[in-house]
Amino acid sequence: VRLLVLVRTWSVVTGQMRYSVPEEAKVGTVVGRLPQELGLEAGDAEAQRVRVVWQGRRAGVEVSGASGALVVSSRLDREELCGKSAPCSLRLELLQERPLRVLHVELEVTDINDNAPLFPAARKNISMAESSLPGSRFPLEGASDADIGANAQLSYTLSPSEHFRIEEENSDSRSKSLFLVLTKPLDRETVPVHPLVLSASDGGRPSLTGTMELLITVLDANDNAPQFNQSVYKVHLPEDTLEGTLVVRVNATDPDLGSNREVIYDIDTSVPASASDLFSIDGKSGEIRLRGALDFETVNFYELQIKAKDKGTPPLSGHSKVLLEVVDVNDNAPEVWVSSLSVPVSEDASVGTVVALLSVSDRDSGANGRVQCSVWPASPFSLESRFLGSYSLVLREALDRERVSEYEVEVRAEDGGKPMLRARRSVRVPVSNVNDNAPAFSQAVYTVLARENNAAGAELARVWARDPDEAGNGRVSYSLWEGVSGASVSVGGWRPASSYVSVDAESGRVWAVQALDYEELQVLQFEVRAVDAGEPPLVGNATVQLFVVDENDNAPMLLASAGGGPGLDPFAGRVVGSSVEAVSDSGSETLWAWAAWGAPAGQVVAKIRAVDADSGYNAWLRYEVLEPRGKGPFRVGLYSGEVSAARALEEADGPRQRLVIVVRDHGEPSRSATATLSVSLVEGGDKALAVGGSSSVPGLVLPAEGGAAAGSASASTNVWLVVAICAVSSVFVLALVLYGASRWAPRSAVLSGPAAATLVCASEVGSWSYSQRQSRSLCVADGAGKSDLMVFSPNLPPPPSVPAAKDTSQAEPPALLDTVSRP
Repeated sequence: VRLLVLVRTWSVVTGQMRYSVPEEAKVGTVVGRLPQELGLEAGDAEAQRVRVVWQGRRAGVEVSGASGALVVSSRLDREELCGKSAPCSLRLELLQERPLRVLHVELEVTDINDNAPLFPAARKNISMAESSLPGSRFPLEGASDADIGANAQLSYTLSPSEHFRIEEENSDSRSKSLFLVLTKPLDRETVPVHPLVLSASDGGRPSLTGTMELLITVLDANDNAPQFNQSVYKVHLPEDTLEGTLVVRVNATDPDLGSNREVIYDIDTSVPASASDLFSIDGKSGEIRLRGALDFETVNFYELQIKAKDKGTPPLSGHSKVLLEVVDVNDNAPEVWVSSLSVPVSEDASVGTVVALLSVSDRDSGANGRVQCSVWPASPFSLESRFLGSYSLVLREALDRERVSEYEVEVRAEDGGKPMLRARRSVRVPVSNVNDNAPAFSQAVYTVLARENNAAGAELARVWARDPDEAGNGRVSYSLWEGVSGASVSVGGWRPASSYVSVDAESGRVWAVQALDYEELQVLQFEVRAVDAGEPPLVGNATVQLFVVDENDNAPMLLASAGGGPGLDPFAGRVVGSSVEAVSDSGSETLWAWAAWGAPAGQVVAKIRAVDADSGYNAWLRYEVLEPRGKGPFRVGLYSGEVSAARALEEADGPRQRLVIVVRDHGEPSRSATATLSVSLVEGGDKALAVGGSSSVPGLVLPAEGGAAAGSASASTNVWLVVAICAVSSVFVLALVLYGASRWAPRSAVLSGPAAATLVCASEVGSWSYSQRQSRSLCVADGAGKSDLMVFSPNLPPPPSVPAAKDTSQAEPPALLDTVSRP
């Protein structure tokens, strides 16, 4: 029993787990999650006390007390732990105390490329005899890399050299043999020392590199006489070479050492003999310099024999030849000058007109003296050659001063030499102006809104025309063209536009000659002419449409009765007469009316008829009872002017009722007129008829036959009146918006052409008082109808596809606007 208990208590469960971790892993890196391996919950690791027991050298891993995972606790260096051994495996035991259990863990530390190749020395000196043959090999000690595997596989490269290369050789041993191979014979006199860099790169990712400097010294041998590097030196020297210029440097080398290698240069012979005074040689450097001036036309070829002698005993010498050819150079540029110049050139000059005569020459000969000329820019001028060395600058295209007012023409001359020499001559050609452009207005049609009652002399608008010509040809004066300008007015018939406006000749401002009256003139269309001061003068036209905007400058006026006398209301059973007492701007009158006792509520007693000479809201009238205030027996229709019984009339109302009725328009500020209506209450219709039979009162309309139907028609008329006002107001606001958009829009956006569209402009025109009649006419009584909508038709020719309609009515001045009367 004790044995069984001991076995269960101290049961040892052994297992084997393998983990791997890269070297240089950060502290805290998780190597293995032990709770999952041991079948523990995440929170039981601390309670069961798992720790690491090391076998051999201690590595930097431990069991985390919080998570129970095997984590890196300190730096892991594979090279320090295992050296070059592969793989690097560390054996350790994990001891779980509750219950007791031992787990064998094998931890493999994997290699990373953290070590660069390392040479035994940073610099190596090598000595080689210059007589070494190509293919000679010199052994080198390679680099080593502490890493393993691909990270330790090395490859070698040598810095660029034409004399050496690096060679690797695999032997039976594990290491590679490295050799420096000579590929080209050495010349100590040319390059005594060859500095090279040997690089070793490993196969890691990324690859690391180590370098070693190789310093190769060439050892000299003295066994040769001086030798020129060329047996013949060929030199081409331009004839304009300056004195002291280096002609050529000859070079002879002696591979010996000491005094045997010291060389002295000398000119042995020269052809022609005069060349001995023209050239000199430096005995030490071998530099041959020019001592005089060359002339290709005198001597174009020289031959010099050069000797190089060393200081040995006996002295040895070498010989070489210098052949010098003098080259003719193009050292003279062409010359261009203007013989004759005819400017300015008129912009209407014909093609082929000669502008200037030019002469060209070059002091060189042959191809160097042949000159060709051209003009830039090519348009609108060209060059024509009459004979050798002479050119004419002629016009080849028509000129336009408004596009280009002056040309800077450059005549370019170039010879046939190599290199080519050039000369330039600038010719300034101004263009004189002719009057070939008519003034053009910024807009074809100007639309202007002006309020009536403006002061005489007020500025209404400004027109502007541009003439691209200069001086007098571009100076524009403005005038009013009386040919088609005018207006049809309500009084006096046709009147010219000059009676209303004038145009300033210099500024184009349009002034008002007199105050405008909307009741007299609603629309004025006239044309403005712009004339330049050229010869002959050119003309441009623009149309101005002046819309007069109504002001509330007329008070309501009472109208006379259409019937001229009293009327009988058969439905009320009474006779109604009238007389007026009205207070307005024009004077005073008296108004009377009669009504029978017992008349029911709503019975029309009389109708006040008024008209306003203004239009729109300014002429829309409303009627109100000013006195008596409060609840009286009578009331007046707000827009109809009908005076009716507010309730049934009784004897208690007295024999007479006095009403003060005010008639107001809707203008700003509002204007009004008042009328005093005295209503007498009588018994029976016959008596009322007898009393009022001879009365004829202006401004009062009595109920006619069919009064009930008239009341219904009046209510319907009021509804249409409100609808009409809203419609006209909307059109008027839209017209103002369109006018503002066209006023401030860019001028280039003004379009004109033979289009079929028309411009609709709203205007505050028309009377808004309605009569009691069934018709919905805007006119009252016997007066003429007014218009509250004006449709402007542009003066454009009809499209080709639409034939012009024949004029069957009396012709009117074309400057007038078409008007449409509202029914």
